Amino acid sequence: MTIRVAVAGATGKMGRLAVRLIEEADDLELHAGLDSTSNLDELDELDGADVVLDVTHPAASQGIVEAAIEAGAAVVVGTSGWSNERIAEVERRLRDLDEAPGVIFVPNFSVGSVLGSAFAAFAAQHFDSIEIVEAHHAGKVDSPSGTAVRTAELVAAARGDAGPVAAPHADQRARGQLVSGVPVHSLRMSGLLAEQRVILGGDGETLTIAHSTISSSAYESGILLALRRAATSEGVTVGLDALLGLELPGAR
Repeated sequence: MTIRVAVAGATGKMGRLAVRLIEEADDLELHAGLDSTSNLDELDELDGADVVLDVTHPAASQGIVEAAIEAGAAVVVGTSGWSNERIAEVERRLRDLDEAPGVIFVPNFSVGSVLGSAFAAFAAQHFDSIEIVEAHHAGKVDSPSGTAVRTAELVAAARGDAGPVAAPHADQRARGQLVSGVPVHSLRMSGLLAEQRVILGGDGETLTIAHSTISSSAYESGILLALRRAATSEGVTVGLDALLGLELPGAR
């Protein structure tokens, strides 16, 4: 079976990478490459696609997901900015359809990054002081990153009855943004691609779980996995960890 994929954001860095991977794969076919001039309202460019890959920007992502669902295509969302509340809206939308396609939200396609977030979730059960520092290239328009948001959500879920992390003086702007009760600090700098550090503190010790992306090739296996799984997926799936079979404490 050949999976026909429409790529939204095909002219961006991630989009160009995805297009190359699709064209090189024997079981994938590029159905359409969409950019900012594509007319999603008419759905013509999405008709016939099995999967739509969204690697655009937060302002466009919701409309692309809605258009793909309307066209009956499964969706892989690689765009940041999707909160739990917005994802829940998509779940409700799918429940209203007789034959609903699957939607997979992937904050990060890097297997190493996903494992780093998973390790942080497990460690969060044993430390009360936890903060996240994430750094990306200067051109990344959103902050905190989707990966940092996902990590903070996993940390909060893993703690369960232990309650929120210790975040003293969180009312001060320099203390970062609270995401699920976890302080997150964002850097946007030239010379970087992507990096995240989760710092956990306890009596007499700290533990740092760090992941650095040094090349976009780190995303390749995750992109291919998500596209192939999306074609037969049902409902909403959040995180590459779910596709990798990781059972994280408290995760949805």
